[in-house]
Amino acid sequence: MKPIKSKILLGLALAATAVLAACSGGDDSIDDRVGLSKPSVRVIHAITAGPNVDVLQNGTKTSLQNIPYKTVSGYFDVATGSNLFAFNLTGTATQIGATTVDAHTGHKYTVVALPGTATADVIQIDDPYGKGILSTSARIRGLNASINAQNVDMYLTTPALDLNTVSPTIAGVSYKNAVPPSGQDSIYVDGGTYRLRITTAGTKSVIFDSGALTVARNDDWLITTIPADGFGAVIPNRIKVLVAQSNTSNTTAQELVTQ
Repeated sequence: MKPIKSKILLGLALAATAVLAACSGGDDSIDDRVGLSKPSVRVIHAITAGPNVDVLQNGTKTSLQNIPYKTVSGYFDVATGSNLFAFNLTGTATQIGATTVDAHTGHKYTVVALPGTATADVIQIDDPYGKGILSTSARIRGLNASINAQNVDMYLTTPALDLNTVSPTIAGVSYKNAVPPSGQDSIYVDGGTYRLRITTAGTKSVIFDSGALTVARNDDWLITTIPADGFGAVIPNRIKVLVAQSNTSNTTAQELVTQ
């Protein structure tokens, strides 16, 4: 029986390798999918029209220096246990926010600098990454960083679908929180053409409409609402959306405005 078992395991490994080779990019290795990868962190600058910042880890500057709004770092490995991440105004010791990540094997973490009430704020998302070895589904999570739209529902549907006929894809996203929440895996959808519509929570009143957009197989999206007017935004529900995708190198989030 051992030779047969070995052939089965070899076949699964080859199949997994083929699937991952067909991925659209990003940080999505076999180790990630079986939960054996080192803990890793990515950093997102989502402060609408905010200042450039330096990112520090445990008091030491990282390579993420003078990064502008919409920067999404690649995932980078960190040691297990406590890791303090701070955002300083570029070239200064002036800290605008910080958070401590308690890192565990097999988990990915996203640290987001976002617009607060009068100053910046920082939150983190723990993603246990439960994607199956052979899955080609896209992973989706919503984050609300809009102080002027404090509770929203997100609908990711086929473009022509009547919202009155469906429940939200991501429901009840409150300000400075993610859905699925930190510590739970993302939701999974098939690749294809979609339309993102965001409503005030519990209603069908659309406050954001992306129009048609493409979600590719194996994409990994963090959909973040932010105030269209930045700090001090006072017009209710005037928002835009940043889409951050998993990656192995620094990139720029896609900014969506309502169509």
